[in-house]
Amino acid sequence: MAENEPPQAPIQQQLQVELGEKEAEGIYSNLAIITHSPAEFILDFTRVTPGVPRARVHARIIMTPQHFKLLLNAMKENIDRFEAQYGEIKTDRQAEHPFGFRTSPPQSVPGGGEKIH
Repeated sequence: MAENEPPQAPIQQQLQVELGEKEAEGIYSNLAIITHSPAEFILDFTRVTPGVPRARVHARIIMTPQHFKLLLNAMKENIDRFEAQYGEIKTDRQAEHPFGFRTSPPQSVPGGGEKIH
């Protein structure tokens, strides 16, 4: 590169994301269990049916702490946009339903980390 030439901007590549037919159907979840270690966050998505004492994990996502925080920020941004357009999302504690996405005091889980419903 000659001395008087301005630096060139990096070339932007466009990412194409493919969505398979099975993945496009999605997975319904009404309970998420989040655990972490110093190196990763693990999100287990399940669904709980009233009267059924067991629930199977239908999807597990493992992320680095950095990517988990980026996801958290992106989710917050999307909640803010949604509520600006449609109004506040109500999150009653639903005391009569002992399942759902909610924050509870951390509990120790086997293998380290904590569990949050």
